[in-house]
Amino acid sequence: MKTTSADVGRNFGRFADRALVEPVTITKHGRDHLVLLSAAEYERLKRRDRQVYRTHDLPDELIEAIRAAEPAAEALAFDAEYDPKASV
Repeated sequence: MKTTSADVGRNFGRFADRALVEPVTITKHGRDHLVLLSAAEYERLKRRDRQVYRTHDLPDELIEAIRAAEPAAEALAFDAEYDPKASV
């Protein structure tokens, strides 16, 4: 759902209730400005944040996942661009 900031100011309760069902994009001067969403959706998105490790701190299961990873088939098209003899 999309609405203006002026409309949200006049009808906040209505849009707050709607944000429990779906994100509400709030526009300002005709451009997307903010998104109102439920606390549950916000928490879900926060859980998806990247985790960053130093290489010596990587958990064993992540090291194994990296070892087992295979490039996507479309990545093979770039093999021709790699020349190990080329100077860096």
